[in-house]
Amino acid sequence: MRRTSALPRPPAAPPLTATHTWLTIRTLFPYLWQYRLRVLLAMGALIGAKVANVSVPVVFKHMIDGLSGPQQLLALPVLLLVLYGSLRFSTALFTELREIFFARVTQQAVRHIALQVFRHLHALSLRFHLERQTGGLSRDIERGSRSISSLISYSLYSILPTLVELSLVLGILFFQYDVGFVIITVISLAAYILFTVKVSNWRIDIRRAVNENDSAANSRAIDSLINYETVKYFNNEEYEARRYDEQMKQWEDAATRSQLSLSFLNLGQQAIIALGVTAMMWRAASGVVDGRMSIGDLVLVNAFLIQLYIPLNFLGVVYREIRQSLTDIERMFNLLSTHREIADAPDARDLPAGALRVDFEAVRFGYDKERTILHDVGFCIAPGKTVAVVGHSGAGKSTLSRLLYRFYDVSGGTIRINGEDLRQLKQASLRAAIGIVPQDTVLFNDSIFYNIQYGRPEASRDEVIAAARAAQLHDFIESLPQKYDSKVGERGLKLSGGEKQRVAIARTLLKDPPILIFDEATSALDSQTEKAIQGQLEQAARGRTTLVIAHRLSTVMNADEILVMGEGRIIERGTHGALLEADGAYARMWALQQQEDNAATLLP
Repeated sequence: MRRTSALPRPPAAPPLTATHTWLTIRTLFPYLWQYRLRVLLAMGALIGAKVANVSVPVVFKHMIDGLSGPQQLLALPVLLLVLYGSLRFSTALFTELREIFFARVTQQAVRHIALQVFRHLHALSLRFHLERQTGGLSRDIERGSRSISSLISYSLYSILPTLVELSLVLGILFFQYDVGFVIITVISLAAYILFTVKVSNWRIDIRRAVNENDSAANSRAIDSLINYETVKYFNNEEYEARRYDEQMKQWEDAATRSQLSLSFLNLGQQAIIALGVTAMMWRAASGVVDGRMSIGDLVLVNAFLIQLYIPLNFLGVVYREIRQSLTDIERMFNLLSTHREIADAPDARDLPAGALRVDFEAVRFGYDKERTILHDVGFCIAPGKTVAVVGHSGAGKSTLSRLLYRFYDVSGGTIRINGEDLRQLKQASLRAAIGIVPQDTVLFNDSIFYNIQYGRPEASRDEVIAAARAAQLHDFIESLPQKYDSKVGERGLKLSGGEKQRVAIARTLLKDPPILIFDEATSALDSQTEKAIQGQLEQAARGRTTLVIAHRLSTVMNADEILVMGEGRIIERGTHGALLEADGAYARMWALQQQEDNAATLLP
């Protein structure tokens, strides 16, 4: 029977902060200004297009007035028709030139910003990536990248052209007619812009709520699909659907409020435009009746109104889209401002070449300040030697490898390589010198060849195959229909745990680093494969500084020194033989595992 317990509410979205509009624009501006020549050419083409566009109604006015005169003046409208057609074509020509000049600017700005965000995310600490939600993060980057293109396009192709055209029209109305037309136009525009800005700003929080719930729903869906097997194990498909639907209901409510407020905004804008157009046409018609204006003047004013109010009507949509784009870009730029917990020191140095010595000196560490994991841990791994760390789960063994990689900085004490504090070394240099076979191997959704070659991307195919042979993986790969080109699936789900582990071993052997870490490297292998690979691992460790983290003691018998950890402290140390003679914690663990192995061999 299914559970009927109340569905837990989804986590609340983080508080919505004020949109830092000008900060976002200032951050974006340098990416555009590096193509200043193209930008200036595009601006010139834009102004040319608008001058031609505004000139069309003026020519049309003279055509109407010419046709209203004596028939002998028929040659004048013919010349004006040629000019009219030329101006129409010039508008399209300059518009397309603007597109040609500016196309690469937009795309390269999007590309460079997306690349910078991608690099920054990889530079952030492991703590950030353990706490993030992949679905929401990917959606923020996707929306932000798309919104950069929207913001640039709307600004250059809508707002700026409208402002240029507005300036030209107001100038013509002022100098050719009277100030009354200018006053009506300015009042209408001011009322329209004020109303649009006020209502659109009010809608920003509603739009943000839509985005927050969209990201949260996407995160929930991706998280559930990534854990597809777990959902199936516990028959929780309907439970996951209800959780997803609850988040989507919140999105639905926010999206509905957004649409209703949009309708209110559109109605208000149309009312202002209708009043402005009516007032302008009334004044123009009065001028014709009084004899102060010709029929051509009436046509000119009407044409100007159409040219102004059609893009002005669209300007409301543009403003809303720009504010939405700024909101989306702000979220992506916030990723860039995320603090790098682990950063290279200004005077950081490269790790020297050659044999490397690792020293842990009174190291203390805790993932949280309230809970210390390691207490004054100290040991040395001499060049070419192997040190093994054993102990029960939760003793802090795997934390040692994370600290050596400098995913975190120690809370106290020091970790040194060849006497150099890790914090004074460049992280890229440090990590290039370390190879690890982790306990939980996650593979890229690509071919087996790609996943092995990832250890050293410039390696040849023969080197990749040699590494696969050393990891006892080559024969298995050759048995597959597509051999080394076989896809492993997302996170390597098409492979068994042992097969994934051997891919990880091959990848690390291909990297060929001076420091090796085996973190439960054979935990997912059967006994026969484990014995076959154990010899290869010991062969690979020769001449290298090696840290072995293990649960099965049979895999560390030949280590130069074995450290036994308990509750974050080293409670015993020595060789395998010496620790057995000491008859302490290690000896008890050995006896227990021997009993388990003997019991396993007696099973049919």
